[in-house]
Amino acid sequence: MSDKQKISDAEWKVLDVVWDDPPATAQAVISELAQREGWKPATIKTLLSRLVKKQVLEPEQQGSRYLYHPRITRERAVAYEADSFLSKICKGSLVPMLHHFANSDRPLDAEELAALRQLLDGGDRDTD
Repeated sequence: MSDKQKISDAEWKVLDVVWDDPPATAQAVISELAQREGWKPATIKTLLSRLVKKQVLEPEQQGSRYLYHPRITRERAVAYEADSFLSKICKGSLVPMLHHFANSDRPLDAEELAALRQLLDGGDRDTD
């Protein structure tokens, strides 16, 4: 992904539906987001088109319907957004972000603390 492919908040919601059960039909995405967000079908179709143009989704026509396949994983998109955030807000350093989370009003639960300890100990590194 590049800065030109930056995913908007609304596009993330569309991607979440597709990532949850790929490939997703346009109708499934429309149905889910119309119910969850109250969006009109035309809005959702526009968002799907934008994601295709950004090459984040791959459309496949099957008869009269379209299936949408994610071209990137959720993990890759999250990594890109995190790197972009760190670069823009924290000048590339994890320390200010970790300091914020450590001192936030929302305490980490036991599972989150265990996962963080594992990461800090050098475990669970993504190698792709």
